[in-house]
Amino acid sequence: MKMKMHSAVMLLFAFVILSCSKESTEPESSGEAENAVEIEQELLTIVNSHRYTMGFGKLDYSAIAYEYANKHTDHMIATGSINHDNFSDRASNISAEVNASYVSENVAKDYESALEAFEKWIASANHRKTIEGEFTHTAVSVKRNSEGKLYFTQLFYR
Repeated sequence: MKMKMHSAVMLLFAFVILSCSKESTEPESSGEAENAVEIEQELLTIVNSHRYTMGFGKLDYSAIAYEYANKHTDHMIATGSINHDNFSDRASNISAEVNASYVSENVAKDYESALEAFEKWIASANHRKTIEGEFTHTAVSVKRNSEGKLYFTQLFYR
């Protein structure tokens, strides 16, 4: 009986090994949507142009903020909603990495362009306050979901 059980286990093991040995040619889903880089750059330009006309300093691009903005945009796409989920973690991590004293973010979805997102943000008192705030650095992530709808995350810090 013990020998039959051992043989059955070895046969099952060999089957599992052989069935898993082929490599798939399908790309793995990483859970990350592709960035709409042109829209990101346009939105950064629009925000900085607005800040300039209002007498505020230009915001420098931050690769660290971009990393966290991308992760949050992917999270919003996965949940299908705009949100500030886990913002305190993002803010703490950014602060720790770049010694930021203050972090803020604007989020949006379903706008067709950088200009439309900016116009909606600037029409909102809270979003406007962030755009015109005393920040020194920013990054914006814009990605499309599987239906082609745009999601936006812009992080700011000083």
